[in-house]
Amino acid sequence: MDIVLYTQRVEIIESYGERRDCADQDIARFIHACGFLPVPVPNIKEIAIQMFIKLEPAGIVLTGGNSLVKYGGDALERDVTEKSLIQLCIKNGIPVYGFCRGMQVILDYFGCKLEEVQGHVGVRHKLEGPAGSMDVNSFHNQGCFLLKPPLTAEAWTSDGVIEAATCQKYNVFGTMWHPEREEVFREEDITRIQDLFKKRW
Repeated sequence: MDIVLYTQRVEIIESYGERRDCADQDIARFIHACGFLPVPVPNIKEIAIQMFIKLEPAGIVLTGGNSLVKYGGDALERDVTEKSLIQLCIKNGIPVYGFCRGMQVILDYFGCKLEEVQGHVGVRHKLEGPAGSMDVNSFHNQGCFLLKPPLTAEAWTSDGVIEAATCQKYNVFGTMWHPEREEVFREEDITRIQDLFKKRW
């Protein structure tokens, strides 16, 4: 079973003076349901890079949680770690999948602007686009209305927020919905990740 690395959110516990890395257990369950062995990486750039080199993952999953610092977040170490992982993946031909914040990191990496959006938290909405018509969950306050090359839009909402984007050149894919938060994992999400992480370029 090939390894897939996944990133974690940063929780700041002021009473203990700690910055904790953590992730919903359903993220590991989802990656495993896709047929891969999930391995979390810490938000410590140097260690994350060593894990990438040593474990030779089939892919990287950039997960949700924490806004980027440039948009009001307070987890700079996560921004730095995830940017480094994207760079490593592009350099070494390793596919990347990002959801929610993970897609926002991808968008920012390729120079796309995020904006505050309304009505996208704790709801379900319908999407249209090349990826097909679908009903998905939504838990984000920021979104993107305009992509820059090499990204292309795969799905969007009726108010114009881009909910899925791809970069075929580097095998990078992002969704604003959380695949792990579905009561039953959607076969479409599983198949998409399986197909993505089996690719090399």
